[in-house]
Amino acid sequence: MTSVQTDDHKALNFHDLPTRTARLRNGIELCYVEQGNGLPLVFIHGLLGDWRSWQPQWDAFLAQGYRCLSYSRRYSFPNANEFASPDHSALVDAADLAGLLDALGIPAAILIGTSYGAFTALAFAVHHPRRALAIVATEPPMMRYADFSHEGKVLRAEFERKTQAAAHALQRGNDEEAVRTMTDAINGGEASSANTAGALQRRFENAKAMRALMLSTDPFPFLSPQQLREIAPPTLLVAGERTQPIHDAVFRNVCAAMPQARASRVHGAGHGVHRDNPKEFNAIALQFLQREIESLPRAIP
Repeated sequence: MTSVQTDDHKALNFHDLPTRTARLRNGIELCYVEQGNGLPLVFIHGLLGDWRSWQPQWDAFLAQGYRCLSYSRRYSFPNANEFASPDHSALVDAADLAGLLDALGIPAAILIGTSYGAFTALAFAVHHPRRALAIVATEPPMMRYADFSHEGKVLRAEFERKTQAAAHALQRGNDEEAVRTMTDAINGGEASSANTAGALQRRFENAKAMRALMLSTDPFPFLSPQQLREIAPPTLLVAGERTQPIHDAVFRNVCAAMPQARASRVHGAGHGVHRDNPKEFNAIALQFLQREIESLPRAIP
């Protein structure tokens, strides 16, 4: 069942699109926007993002004839869902995504995810293998893959030191300090699209999502190499050319576990690839989908 907040379908600008609310069978409500016709394509944002994160992609993908959807994951702005358990993770988000597709009557979709949204996309493909038509996954933070190398173990320990500092700030009730600390852990201190005033404000609005994950009993659940190798839909793994070392270590090991996937690097981009260099990211992703497009309609159950 889906309730619609407004029936204005004539919005021309991304941020003017009418937001809608899908109520899932488990009672969770997810805010989303939708525009276009054709094959359904779902954008999945990262830890401190929300449906607004995909503005740099919207027009480019819409112009290629996709039915584009961008939604806010369970605890992200402007959703008002209460914490259901201390076990929030990409597995929960993947189940929510399946529920969203059910609510909208979509049997299968193309998935484009960044960071934790990319993790969610891969988890979805593992647990709902017939419902992902193709996947573009940008730097999924599957942190246990860092442990596959000595260098990665060292980098993960440093990353976890920073994330623990963010968690302690949350426990003290200092959401602003927590968001700034987490932003530094994920993106580093370099100037980037993640550190602008507008981007930080959106992160503050999504502190609840960070709280749910940072206080989870298992924020980075393990998808085994065998599970990743068995992901059948065409998959493109993307990373930024100047991403942080921890993300690079994880990315290289995830790529090694998925020999069936293509891999690409985006010039001049950090962890927020689709924000840092949207022109190149869009071109790479659209070219990948164009190569695979002929087989996609036949893949719909």
